[in-house]
Amino acid sequence: MVEELIRLFKKYKLTMSVISALILLLGTFFFLQKKPEEIADFPELSTTTVTEKNLEETTVESPEVIQIVVDVKGAVKNEGLYELDASARVHDAIQAAGGFSEQADKKSVNLAQKLNDEAVVYVASQGENVSVIQAATNNSATEGTSGDATKKINLNTATVADLTTISGIGEKRANDILAYRDSNGGFSSVDDLNNVSGIGDKTLENIRPYVTVD
Repeated sequence: MVEELIRLFKKYKLTMSVISALILLLGTFFFLQKKPEEIADFPELSTTTVTEKNLEETTVESPEVIQIVVDVKGAVKNEGLYELDASARVHDAIQAAGGFSEQADKKSVNLAQKLNDEAVVYVASQGENVSVIQAATNNSATEGTSGDATKKINLNTATVADLTTISGIGEKRANDILAYRDSNGGFSSVDDLNNVSGIGDKTLENIRPYVTVD
C-alpha cells in the first residue's frame, strides 16, 4: 500500500507541484486585491477640524483691564500723572511716583484708601499743618474731581489734599484754611472763608459750590 502511494506521488509529482503553485498564486492575488479595499475602509482623520477647534479654544479674548489716571503731588520723588489699575490704592500711586521723599509726612495720607479716576494724591511735607486723613469721615480727593459739585468738601474735616482739588485753591491757600480752622475751633459757615488770608468775595463765590460745613 505504501509502495503504491509512493509510486503515485512520483508519477503525479509535477502535476501536484503545478497545482500547488497555482493555488498559492491565486491566494496571493486575492489577498492583494482585498488589502487596498480594507485600507480604504478606514475613516480619514480630519486634521483641519482638530486644528480649528484648538484655535477656537486658544483665541479667547482676555478681559479688558480698566485703567485710571491720578495726579500725585507733594513730597514724593516724582510728581506727575500716573496710569494705574482701577483697583489701585494710595500706596500704589505713591509707589508709581517713586515713593516718599525724605521730607514726606507719611501720616498725611491713608495708604489703604482706594483711588478713583482723576483723583489727586497729595503728600504733605513734615511740619505742614495737615490733618491725618480719616477715610471713614473725610471726602478725600480720591473720591472725586474739583469740578464735581455733588461731592462737597467739609471744611471742618478737609485735608490739604482735599482742598487742592478745588480750582483756585493751591497748597499755600489750603494750609491757610487749615490754620484758620485750627485757631478758631472750626468753621461755623462757608462764609467764614472770607476771614482766611487771601480769600476775597470773588474767590469765595468760585469755591462755594464745592465746600460745605457740617
